[in-house]
Amino acid sequence: MGVTLRAMGADTASKKFAVFFAVSALVLLVVLTRGVPIEPMNSQQLKEDDTEDAIRRSESALEDHVRNLEKTQREMDKAKRELSRLKQQLLDLRNASTNTFPSVVPRNEFDRKRILITGGAGFVGSHLTDALMKQGHEVTVMDNFFTGRKKNVEHWIRHPNFELINHDVVEPFMIEVDEIYHLASPASPPHYMYNPIKTIKTNTLGTINMLGLAKRVGARLLLASTSEVYGNPTVHPQPETYFGNVNPDGPRACYDEGKRIAETMCYAYQKQSGVEVRVARIFNTFGPRMHIGDGRVVSNFIIQALQGQPMTVYGEGKQTRSFQYVSDLVDGLMALMNSDFSDPVNIGNPEEYTMVDFAKSIRELVGDPKVEITHKPATQDDPQRRRPDITRAKQHLGWEPKVKVVDGLKKTIEYFRRELEQPSARAADGRGVGGPYGHQIHLPYVNEE
Repeated sequence: MGVTLRAMGADTASKKFAVFFAVSALVLLVVLTRGVPIEPMNSQQLKEDDTEDAIRRSESALEDHVRNLEKTQREMDKAKRELSRLKQQLLDLRNASTNTFPSVVPRNEFDRKRILITGGAGFVGSHLTDALMKQGHEVTVMDNFFTGRKKNVEHWIRHPNFELINHDVVEPFMIEVDEIYHLASPASPPHYMYNPIKTIKTNTLGTINMLGLAKRVGARLLLASTSEVYGNPTVHPQPETYFGNVNPDGPRACYDEGKRIAETMCYAYQKQSGVEVRVARIFNTFGPRMHIGDGRVVSNFIIQALQGQPMTVYGEGKQTRSFQYVSDLVDGLMALMNSDFSDPVNIGNPEEYTMVDFAKSIRELVGDPKVEITHKPATQDDPQRRRPDITRAKQHLGWEPKVKVVDGLKKTIEYFRRELEQPSARAADGRGVGGPYGHQIHLPYVNEE
């Protein structure tokens, strides 16, 4: 019995010594790391305290110290992020002082317009951005980069009149502007067929959001509509008074009908809420900054010819299209926005080509007569004739195309030649040629923008 009691006493003493050692170590750690003087418990206090209470106090003190250390770490991380942000601001300011931008017309704040371009990093939108920036206006580009590319507008980044915002037009957006060019929408067949529901949402919800914004801030809105609203026309050439011949459940209906309802909404807002609207019905447009995998006839023919591949014509090739160079379109859009005319206006080049003749012209300009022209079956709802009647544009805007198709093609061929020489040509938009729809690059030429 005596041995047992002595053993129990020794065990209790060992526990108390262990607790004393742990608490002393904790106190030393706190003093070294926090610099806060803490009076350690002496052996007499430990003797008076229950062992379990001492352990709980030690654990609690240790947990408090861990929380303090974690808080300090969070504050340090926050300070590091703020330091990084300030360093980037300093770098941007230094870069801005050495940046060279395209020549800009100086304007005072009363002459300078605040302009929003949805889809402004895309093919047409980026050229419109260039034109408006060079005129000295303040331009905000909104783009979700589904088909737009930052590199199309990066030469304006850090210019005081320019702002680039990554935003999807289907979500509400608020900004104080004087004019809205609403260009946001997939426009080539592979793009708008890839996600038809998204295409419909962009042209309906997106247009409602922009019309609502225009109503709230008193801005004028220009809708980039399309000659696709005419469908497979039975009237030739197509005047704006023609109602069209559209198949509502065809493969292109998501785009065709989306633009038709967008036009309807514009005029409903004009009638009901007094919103100033302009509607441009855009015909086939081409030029630099088109995607390699754009999927429209100009880019398809040029890339096929440059690579020595057969040029694909769908059907007999007797169907016609009319093509305008992108700078002419931009001039037409700005003329319409600045006009007092609010009815729909065709913006296109009335010079008409059959697809076979157009392929031959591109083959000749590329300079490779050995490139073959092959035929594949005609596609559903492919318009047989497409040519704009531009009487309204001439009368009300004083506009007509200036660039000859051949001259525009030469510039576009050189652009694609340079693009194909780039190491990243197979991933021109970051997801491979044509993006997620790369297997559909050679879809027929059914779109008009």
